[in-house]
Amino acid sequence: MTRKYFGTDGVRGTVGEAPITPDFVMRLGYAAGKVLARKATGGGRPTVLIGKDTRVSGYMLESALEAGLSSAGVDVLLVGPMPTPGVAYLTRALRLSAGIVISASHNPYQDNGIKFFSADGNKLADATESAIEAALDQPLKCKSSAGLGKARRMDDAAGRYIEFCKSTFPANLDLHGLRIAVDCAHGAGYHIAPHVFHELGAEVVTVGAAPDGFNINKGVGATHAESLQRAVRRAKADVGIALDGDGDRLIMADARGRIYDGDELLYVIAAHRKKARTLRGGVVGTQMTNLAMAQALAKLKIPFARAKVGDRYVLELLHGRGWQIGGENSGHLICLDQHTTGDAIVSALQVLQALIAADKTLDQAVDFKLYPQELVNVRFAGGSARDIVAAAPVQKAVAASERILGNDGRVLLRPSGTEPVIRVMVEGKVKKTVSACAAAIARAVSAAA
Repeated sequence: MTRKYFGTDGVRGTVGEAPITPDFVMRLGYAAGKVLARKATGGGRPTVLIGKDTRVSGYMLESALEAGLSSAGVDVLLVGPMPTPGVAYLTRALRLSAGIVISASHNPYQDNGIKFFSADGNKLADATESAIEAALDQPLKCKSSAGLGKARRMDDAAGRYIEFCKSTFPANLDLHGLRIAVDCAHGAGYHIAPHVFHELGAEVVTVGAAPDGFNINKGVGATHAESLQRAVRRAKADVGIALDGDGDRLIMADARGRIYDGDELLYVIAAHRKKARTLRGGVVGTQMTNLAMAQALAKLKIPFARAKVGDRYVLELLHGRGWQIGGENSGHLICLDQHTTGDAIVSALQVLQALIAADKTLDQAVDFKLYPQELVNVRFAGGSARDIVAAAPVQKAVAASERILGNDGRVLLRPSGTEPVIRVMVEGKVKKTVSACAAAIARAVSAAA
């Protein structure tokens, strides 16, 4: 599907620049409302839940969405700051028509975005996104006063989501005796995550839980591992947990402050489920999943498949295969037996469950080492990225590197979907060799561009 406004994860951009402007977002709310009204059954009025992260622009965009939706005859339920997976859960639990998240995830506060969940807590189908984009090109015709939607605030949303997160942890286990450092990235999980781990019995040391509208993801959270490392060492914590701004990305640290990425955490979950005989099928990663992790899964006889980069594509492949767990090395982890979407808090609980059941620390549970991985971005001025990648000198350089790396290495050339850049990724056992191969391929790509 060719999208004019929607990317792989909703609509996103810099606040004040198209499309993240109040007039466009109001029209987006109206267009979504019109589509949802057509899908409403039984003559009832559709209801949409709106959550947001802690960016200052969230107030403005929330009001614009509310105006657009209500003008289309849609009722609105406002929950304020709420992690993206929390919106997905509440939408499904409350039997609503859709959920909307105002967030730019791990981006700085200057950015924001709008993403949608369907009534069942999944991302919108392509056909629904197409219908919304088509409706955006139509004039905005406000309902008469009798047909306008109403808006109200939901006071117990945080408590409901906290209880849901706790319900994904086995009732016969608890976190007593553990000191956990939790970095909330000054984001949507600041009033959720600490309570979840504390109420399950842990002693919680909280970092990044004082949002001011401007500090989301600023030097804290899953994209700034040094914050979690400092917190773990300072608090002498047993384990550290870091979320990103909208609470769907996870990294963790052990007692020494060593960081574990999404590949390693996914392995811990998969290995535990394999041993407990609760693993259904295999594991889905992406083109960027570390080869060492894939090889470690193979040793456990766990099937592995790669999807395109993006949690949307991981989800598609999971559904297609009938499998339950997958994720990205960036920390988007999905456990479909627990939730419909990636959830940092729920994923952290799955990792902790595995550690407690095996009586292991993180460094003991991750019994393999990630291969060095080098990524080089090569810009090109014109022409087709596909033609550049297919050029004979480029393919020759790739083949030469693959011979050098052998079975313990991998080369991936991936055109960016948003800018004129070809991403050259090389991984293997020896860092010096990986760097040399990446540089050689990047030179060939640059020469062919």
